Amino acid sequence: MQPLSGQHAEGGIAARVGRGSETVALIHERRVAPSILAADFARLGSQVDEVLAAGARVIHVDVMDGHFVPPITFGALIVGALADQVHGAGGIIDVHLMIERPERHVDEFARAGADNITVHAEATPHLHYALSQIREAGCTAGAAICPATPATCLDEVAGESLDVALCMSVNPGWGAQKFIPASLDKLSRMRKALPDHVAIEVDGGIHQDTAGAAAQAGANLLVAGSAVFTSGDPGVAYTAIAAAAGAA
Repeated sequence: MQPLSGQHAEGGIAARVGRGSETVALIHERRVAPSILAADFARLGSQVDEVLAAGARVIHVDVMDGHFVPPITFGALIVGALADQVHGAGGIIDVHLMIERPERHVDEFARAGADNITVHAEATPHLHYALSQIREAGCTAGAAICPATPATCLDEVAGESLDVALCMSVNPGWGAQKFIPASLDKLSRMRKALPDHVAIEVDGGIHQDTAGAAAQAGANLLVAGSAVFTSGDPGVAYTAIAAAAGAA
C-alpha cells in the first residue's frame, strides 16, 4: 500500500468539498456498502476492484481502536491507500469510527480521502461538535448507535448536523455476527422519526437473507462485510445481496 499522496495530505479537504454532491447523492440511494473489515488484506486492492466492478459505489471502512471496542483494525493510512482507486470508479469511502473521542481524528481521515465519516454517539460527550467538525472538514457526517442505545438520542442533532444515522444491528467490534432481529423495529422507528435528508444505514449481520428485511424497515445503506469478502467471489456475493435489498 502506498503512503498518503500529496493530493490527500494537502488538498484532501478541498477535494472532499468538490465531491460533496456526489457523496450526498450516493448516501441517499439504496446501496450495499462492502466492508473491508472482512477483506483479505493480502489482496485488498484486487478485492475492492472486484466489488467496484460488480457495481459497489460505497466502500465501508471500520476503524477500531482497542478502547471503544476491544479489537484494533486500521487507520487513515488504509483510507489513503484506497482513495484514488474508489474515487476513480465513481465511488465514495464511508469511514465508521468505532473509537473513543473521534473528534480528535476527524481531520486526519478527511485528509486521507474519506467522504463520509460516522462517529459513535456513545464514544464522545460532544456529538454536536464532532458532527460539525466532520462537515467543516468537507465530509458528510454520520452518527452511529449501538443496539442498546435509544434511537431518540439522535433527535437533538438530526435537524441541522446529521447526514447519516447508522443503526448497529450487532454489537460493534467483530464481523460475522448474527443480525439482531429487534433492529428491524428500531430501523423503522428511526426512519419515521428522522428528517428525510438523513440517510439510514445498518451495519451487522447483513447478507442475502437479511438485506431485504433491513431495506424494507427503512435502511438505504446496508453494510455487508463477511458475506461479501469471505465468499469465493466477492463480486458475485455483492450482486446477490444488492439484488435481495433492491439496491443499485
